[in-house]
Amino acid sequence: MTISEFSAEWNDGSERLLVHTSGSTGAPKALWVEKRRMEESARMTCRFLGLHEGDTALLCMPLDYIAGKMMAVRAWVCGLRLLVVEPSSHPLRYFVGHEEGVDFVAMVPYQVACSMDVAEEYEQLRKIRHLLIGGGAVDEDMERALFTFPHAVWSTYGMTETLSHIALRRLNGPSASEWYTPMDGISVSLDEENCLQISAPMLCEEALQTNDIAVLHTDGRRFRILGRRDNVICSGGIKIQIEEVERLLRPHLHTHYLITHARDERLGEAVVLLIEGGDVEAARSICQNRLPKYWQPRHVLAVSQVPLTATGKPDRRRAEKMAAESLR
Repeated sequence: MTISEFSAEWNDGSERLLVHTSGSTGAPKALWVEKRRMEESARMTCRFLGLHEGDTALLCMPLDYIAGKMMAVRAWVCGLRLLVVEPSSHPLRYFVGHEEGVDFVAMVPYQVACSMDVAEEYEQLRKIRHLLIGGGAVDEDMERALFTFPHAVWSTYGMTETLSHIALRRLNGPSASEWYTPMDGISVSLDEENCLQISAPMLCEEALQTNDIAVLHTDGRRFRILGRRDNVICSGGIKIQIEEVERLLRPHLHTHYLITHARDERLGEAVVLLIEGGDVEAARSICQNRLPKYWQPRHVLAVSQVPLTATGKPDRRRAEKMAAESLR
C-alpha cells in the first residue's frame, strides 16, 4: 500500500478501517478498528514523547500493518511533517549527508541493526530525537550499543489490537530501564497464569487478554515481558520459555538463529535450534556450555535463512514446520 492509497482510505468518510495482524504467533487475521481510536492513540504517543506540530516524522515501515499506518496517522492528527521512504533494511540511506536529524522515527530491530553497520547511516541514527524500536526484541548487544546515544531511544510494547504500542521503556541514558511504562490512561494486570491483561478504554472497548507472560513492578503499573505462553516448550516434563533460551544465547551466537521445537517420542517435545549458516558443531558446543542441561537443543539444524514475518518478527509457526520437515 502506498501513502496516497492509505490517505484516500483514511479520508473516505467511513468510521472504521480494516487492519491485519502480522502473523508472528499464528495465522494473520483481519480486524476492523475505529479511526477515532487510532486518532487517540496518535495523540497519546505524541504527548508521551513531547512531539509538537511541525516536528518531522519518518515513515519507513510497510503501510500494510498497524505500525506503518499509525506513523502516518500520528503525523496527520498531530501536525507532524511526514517524510516517507520505501520500507527497507537501510531506510536512513536517503538522509546521509543531511545536517539535521529527524525528530521521530519508528523501526524494527533489523532496520536498526543494518543502519548501525554502515558508518554514514549510524551517524544519522544518532541524530534522531526519538527513536522507537518495536516489532521484536532488542537484544543485549544492541541495547549496549544504543545506551550512549545522545537522544531518546525507546523499546515499545504493543500489538495490532492495541493500535500499535501502549507502553515504552527507555533504552539509553540515565532514564534507561528494564521496565515498560504504560502511557496515560492505560493500566495493566496479570491473570492467574501471569499473562498480561491490558485496560485501554480509549483504544479497545474491552480489556485485552494477552498471551505474554509478564512481571509487574511493585508500583503496580510498570511491567516486564518474559515471553509468550504459546512459546513454552514442554520437554520431558520441563517447561522451557523459548525467549529465555534465545536471550541466553545472544551474547555467544553471532549469526541469526531461532529456537523452536519438534515432536519427540520420549520427551514429548524436543528443543530445536535453527541456525543461519554457521558451524553446527560450534553452535552445539555453545549451547552445552551456556544453557542449563534441560534447555539444551536436542537438534541443531543449519538453514539458509531463519523464518521471519513481513514485519521482521520471528515466524514461529514456519520455524516449527521447518524443524518438522528436516527431522522427518
